Amino acid sequence: MSQKTFTGYGITDADKWSDFSLVEYPSKNWEETDVEIAITHCGVCGSDVHTLSAGWGAIPVPLVVGHEIVGKAVRVGSQVKSGIKVGDRVGVGAQVASCYSCKHCKSDNENYCKQRILTYNGKHPDGVRTMGGYSTGIVAHEQYVFPIPDGIESADAASMLCAGLTVFSPLIRNGAGPGKKVGIIGIGGLGHYAILFAKALGCEVYAFSHSTSKKEDALKMGADRFVITSEQGFHAKHTMALDLIISTRDATAGFPFDEFLSMLDVYGKFITVGIPDDKFPPLGAFTLVANANTIGGSYIGSKKDATAMLELAAEKGVKPWIEVLSMKDAKKAVEGMWNGKPRYRYVLEQDINV
Repeated sequence: MSQKTFTGYGITDADKWSDFSLVEYPSKNWEETDVEIAITHCGVCGSDVHTLSAGWGAIPVPLVVGHEIVGKAVRVGSQVKSGIKVGDRVGVGAQVASCYSCKHCKSDNENYCKQRILTYNGKHPDGVRTMGGYSTGIVAHEQYVFPIPDGIESADAASMLCAGLTVFSPLIRNGAGPGKKVGIIGIGGLGHYAILFAKALGCEVYAFSHSTSKKEDALKMGADRFVITSEQGFHAKHTMALDLIISTRDATAGFPFDEFLSMLDVYGKFITVGIPDDKFPPLGAFTLVANANTIGGSYIGSKKDATAMLELAAEKGVKPWIEVLSMKDAKKAVEGMWNGKPRYRYVLEQDINV
């Protein structure tokens, strides 16, 4: 059978972004390098909300979102070489395909392939639309299917596959480890993972937040210091103290760029993984040259990064702070995300009977 029919909780009216109903849709056309997954859990990501609410542009309907997927492999193509077997627990993140032949795909940077195909709201070369994990199943190329170690529960693994990977990749790619001082801006779904993984990597962790409301949580997660950014001069005590700053902030209004960059040591790096709808404020050149700092970004992560992340999580017992909801409660979850309610991630559990 070339295509399977899956069922998911989808949006059928773009003007009613949080109203879900069950929809049926076809999978991608099967290739022997693919893995079919029966979904058991799917995390709820800020990207889902940005997409559904048209913050990143108009959306086609029907649309099923969700790209933090865990389930069981139920079909494995004859050309799959990664060792995945039927019955294995596996996951899929924010990407399901790429060109496989460019320099990025060949250098463990496939997440930057210019022909990458997103897990939902994308299209395969033959025109079949991609649909996400608030559903019964998904078919993806083996490169984007990640084995889940035995030491991680499925619900915990789900949100690691976008939120976790999005912060883990820039941490390890920018030298996070023992002896390094790392700042985390924003203590939400991404930020809480950044604290957990930075600590698991052996870093000294500074958590930055606009209020004290999450101080106790941040310290429990492993932050060594908590800095309130709404206080005037919050940066002064930490001038040139940090090797790396990861910003998960989802808003740009009043963003104190100069203050944050002043806390970087010489050749320190400021990496944004948050993708606000609006542009960053202007930045003067002197702010960059004063301590030779670098501003950059990072986009999800590669399979190599994902594998290392999952192995570290299993080894160190990294456990995210999640709330598990029935998949039928997708409306509650996305509206909760919109209003900043989760502490710190929602995960949907399968409830569709087919």
